[in-house]
Amino acid sequence: MHDTTMQLRYLSACAIAREAGDLVRKRFLERDGALKLTLKGPQDYLTETDGDVERLIAQRLAAAFPGDDFFGEEGGGAYGPNVWVVDPIDGTSEFARGVPHFCVSIAFLRDGKVEIGVLYDPMRDELFAARRGAGATLNGQPLRVSSIDDIEHASVELGWSSRVPYARYATVHARLHALGAGVKRRGSGALGLAYVAMGRQDAFCELHINAWDAAAAILLVEEAGGWVSDFLTAGCLEHGNYVIACTPALRDVLEQAMAT
Repeated sequence: MHDTTMQLRYLSACAIAREAGDLVRKRFLERDGALKLTLKGPQDYLTETDGDVERLIAQRLAAAFPGDDFFGEEGGGAYGPNVWVVDPIDGTSEFARGVPHFCVSIAFLRDGKVEIGVLYDPMRDELFAARRGAGATLNGQPLRVSSIDDIEHASVELGWSSRVPYARYATVHARLHALGAGVKRRGSGALGLAYVAMGRQDAFCELHINAWDAAAAILLVEEAGGWVSDFLTAGCLEHGNYVIACTPALRDVLEQAMAT
């Protein structure tokens, strides 16, 4: 794919993420007790805003790149050689509950490989962006993972999913605690991964996460010098996968901790 075309995709993704984030922020600030939401499953929220934001992103991308496929968390779509994978609000449960910790996630995949990853946190006005081979940035400034190489000094976010038995999550949590890691959990896997890319934490692990939640953010970590497990396998786009993202020195100990 011609380099200038990929650069155009990158710049477009950044602009569209900001526009979508502006809508998310507006809806968040206007929210009240009548916020319309439903549950897709146990602790799996869907708000009216998710659908509106996804449609906005899909329309903008289709107008700019009519030959590309699109797959969104809410509306689905199709996977082709060139496809945009989108989560309109990663952290919907936080958004729905009035907690300002969520983001817009936009990834571009070519032949199953992430080439562009963009996240926008509208409440902090933080735009994380990466293009394969060109590094990762936060609001235009280069990102690097932390230099932590000892699990006893590490801050690890352990995501939880109802799609795996709780006992497996508890086992991993206990192992990390026994190793001396500082274990935490927030409400957005995408931001959790982005925080590894910028050194706010040293690792993010989850036993199951969907492709649209993590596709953009794993490129951020890789381009910031971190290590990421083999996430985007053949079945991941449809069924999700486990993920480990960390500073390179923590790879071995975290792979062992996650082996359940």
